[in-house]
Amino acid sequence: MTIRSVSFQPCEMPLEDAGWRYAQGGIPVNRGYVVRLEAEDGTAGYGYAQAFQEKGTTFESLPALLERFAPLVTGREPFDIETILLAMDRSLKGSSPAKAGIDCALHDLAARQMGIPLYRMLGGKVREAIPLLRILALKSPEETAQQAAALVEEGYRYLKIKVDGDIERDVARVREVRAAVGPEVHLTVDANQSYTVKQAVTAIGRMAAFGIDIAEQPVPAGDLKGLELVTRTVPVAVEADESASSLEDVLTLVSNHIVDSISLKIPPLGGLRNTLAAARICQAGNIPCRMGASFCSQLLQSHAMHLAAALPNLGYACELGEFLHFRDDPFAGLEVDGGMLLVPDDAGSGVLPKR
Repeated sequence: MTIRSVSFQPCEMPLEDAGWRYAQGGIPVNRGYVVRLEAEDGTAGYGYAQAFQEKGTTFESLPALLERFAPLVTGREPFDIETILLAMDRSLKGSSPAKAGIDCALHDLAARQMGIPLYRMLGGKVREAIPLLRILALKSPEETAQQAAALVEEGYRYLKIKVDGDIERDVARVREVRAAVGPEVHLTVDANQSYTVKQAVTAIGRMAAFGIDIAEQPVPAGDLKGLELVTRTVPVAVEADESASSLEDVLTLVSNHIVDSISLKIPPLGGLRNTLAAARICQAGNIPCRMGASFCSQLLQSHAMHLAAALPNLGYACELGEFLHFRDDPFAGLEVDGGMLLVPDDAGSGVLPKR
């Protein structure tokens, strides 16, 4: 059953907390495009093309990219995923967020046509629910601790503290959060590239006294030697995020044992196909991986959830609950219970457009 139409609609979702910030700025409104593929029998599959400026893809540039790729999809079978991805790569290098939207929609459509949940196309389900790592926005130490206590009250047991390179203030954030949530809650920190190597070693070394599991992307993405030095020096697991924005990046990180863990994201990697390949590289190199945050609709989070459900080497809680921060999400269907994202058995991604 071939694909008869490709369409896409803009999606803009404001954050409930307009003051939400991380080290590189704020995200007052999430912007992207919902990709809809319709087969000849009327079955539709959906994907989300996220505006991802770090990969050179803006909200304004996405329509032209999706228009360029649409003829490469129309008339093909939804199962021709590899062929379509190759055609898009030949048509234009890069533009991975736009390609990811189409890739996810193809997977969703194929699963819906077969009447199976998406995780079955990705190897089958190895877990029924995904533990969620909830993110604490960049605020004062006292406000950060208040956020943390509220999330623990809701049932979450994994929290990530955003820090920004001010060592004294960053250590105070970790100290205040630990005091607010007690010893049983798992904590990670994310500097979003805001430290130098020496700052990272100093800050993480001091934070370790408060029991943190992971220090994510402490130094600039391109400083792999610095990232490796931090990994070798601090007593906390170091994770790559921005440094892992392509399959080639992931291979370099794993084959050289530069980090202890890798955060994988569908938009920069170009879709489910490549993200699964990245996870297999991690598995082969005995490096844990997990699904990182994409501030976006339930639609994209649902695709990441199905992949997380199928990964045998998932090493930690995943950042798949941040859709709860947004208003006006055009999709619904995800369910969180006791800090866990439940994996549905419905056909496709498990989410559908709101009526």
